[in-house]
This record gives sequence, C-alpha cells and structure tokens, in this order.
Amino acid sequence: MDWWVARKPLLWYDMPRYDYCEVIRMAKCEMCGKGPQFGHNVSHSKRATNRKFKPNIQRVRVEINGQMRRMYLCTRCLRTLNKSR
Repeated sequence: MDWWVARKPLLWYDMPRYDYCEVIRMAKCEMCGKGPQFGHNVSHSKRATNRKFKPNIQRVRVEINGQMRRMYLCTRCLRTLNKSR
C-alpha cells in the first residue's frame, strides 16, 4: 500500500450512508425546515471571514395526531407548540 493512500483524510462521501444522513438530519428543523445559514465574522479591522449560523435544534417528543413522536425541532417551533396547547 502506498503512503498517500494510508493517510487519505476521511471525507463526507467516504462515511457510511447512515452516519452522513444522521449529521444532515440533525442540522435541520423537521417542522419549519430551518437549517444552517452562512455569513461573515467581521473583525475590528473589517476583515470578513466565513462563518456558519446553526439553528438551536432540540430532540423532543411531540404529540402529533394522538401519537407521540420524536422530532428534531428548533426552539422557535417549540415555543409555537407550547403556545398552541
């Protein structure tokens, strides 16, 4: 085996399918679809560097149509659900 094959970094498409799906699913609200957004960190010198704004996703048990179900929801949707009870 060559040395560059042994030191190849692990990328998202090298991961097993179920691990990749788990990572993607947890970053998005299942009710409203809110996901990560992209923007810039701006320093005092006005130099902009890339950053990611992640939504606050919580795994909660929710009653839907009389059945309890585990869902990944953002905190805005949780507040809306608590208001409608």
